[in-house]
Amino acid sequence: MKTSAPAHYASLGSRYFGILLAVMAVIVVLSGIGAVKGVQFGPIITDGGFFLFPFAYILGDVVSEIYGFKVARRAVFTCFALSLFSSLCYWIIIILPGFDDDFGHTRQAALENVLGPIPLLVMGSLIAFLAGQLTNSFIMSRLKARQGERRLWVRLLSSSGAGELIDTLIFCTVAAPVIGITDVGGWANYVIVGFVYKVAVQYLFVPVTAVVIAWIKKREPSYGQSVAESVSV
Repeated sequence: MKTSAPAHYASLGSRYFGILLAVMAVIVVLSGIGAVKGVQFGPIITDGGFFLFPFAYILGDVVSEIYGFKVARRAVFTCFALSLFSSLCYWIIIILPGFDDDFGHTRQAALENVLGPIPLLVMGSLIAFLAGQLTNSFIMSRLKARQGERRLWVRLLSSSGAGELIDTLIFCTVAAPVIGITDVGGWANYVIVGFVYKVAVQYLFVPVTAVVIAWIKKREPSYGQSVAESVSV
């Protein structure tokens, strides 16, 4: 019976993980701000963060494949904490006393309208992101344990659907009333469009994701060392 090659992972000794984590965290925080705005293209209902958020999952796939589930889990919790911190900052900014004139009142109202709902959205997005990303990373890691270095595309396609489904269901349910969606039809539209769009973007970027993963694997010293050690054993 033919056995698959062992799964290899890199350690955190190089700069690549820090770069991936920083970009991932910025995308998650900006997506939370963009989600405040409801967006409609004809019959399609979504929010202002729709064009950003799928890339957080793409980066999550890269981290999971190269560094493993434990490191991916650390990245998810770090993004979780930074999103929570950003929400706290928005709240502090809103309650700080502003200028007591027409300009100050106008700016205060604008801040409250834009940043005020964000804590509710952050709560939903944090729970959704945590559940979806951990599911995504867990599936990636479990499949890699069976497949080794082979069939990366299977891992990318399989994990994306499950993670995005959980994320979209939780987030859209919390976010819908905040951005003005109050009926079941609108909610269903929001969920279906969000899920199909996010998965489509991830599937479309699978070739690019695979190239990025291969590029980092070749430049991560500890990844190459892990492969070399398994060959020598």
